[in-house]
Amino acid sequence: EVQMVESGGGLVQPGGSLRLSCAASGFTFSNYAMSWLRQAPGKGLEWVSGINSGGGTTNYADSVKGRFTISRDNAENALYLQMNSLKPEDTALYYCALGGQRPSDAYNYWGQGTQVTVSS
Repeated sequence: EVQMVESGGGLVQPGGSLRLSCAASGFTFSNYAMSWLRQAPGKGLEWVSGINSGGGTTNYADSVKGRFTISRDNAENALYLQMNSLKPEDTALYYCALGGQRPSDAYNYWGQGTQVTVSS
C-alpha cells in the first residue's frame, strides 16, 4: 500500500530552522512528483511546495518562497523540506503527499503528518 511517514517536526523559535523528512513506500517513488501540504489550527489544507519526479523542478507557495526548500532523494524514497526563517504563522501539521501542485483537497495519498510549532 502507498504509505508516507513524515518526521522532523518540533518546537522552534521564530527565525529558527527545521528539516522535515518523508519516507515513502508502496509505489515507484521516482516516477511521481511530490508535494508538501500543511494545515494550521482552524484553517484549511494549504499546498506549500512541490517537486517533480526527478527533483530538478520545484515550486513554492508565495508564503514560503525564499524560506523553504523542497528536495528529494529518489534512491532513498525520501522527500525533504528545509524550513528556514520560520514564522509563527508556519505553525501547522505538515504532510507529504503524492503528486505535484494541485488543489489541496485533490491529493489521494499523504502521511500522518508531523507537527511544526513556531513559538517564542
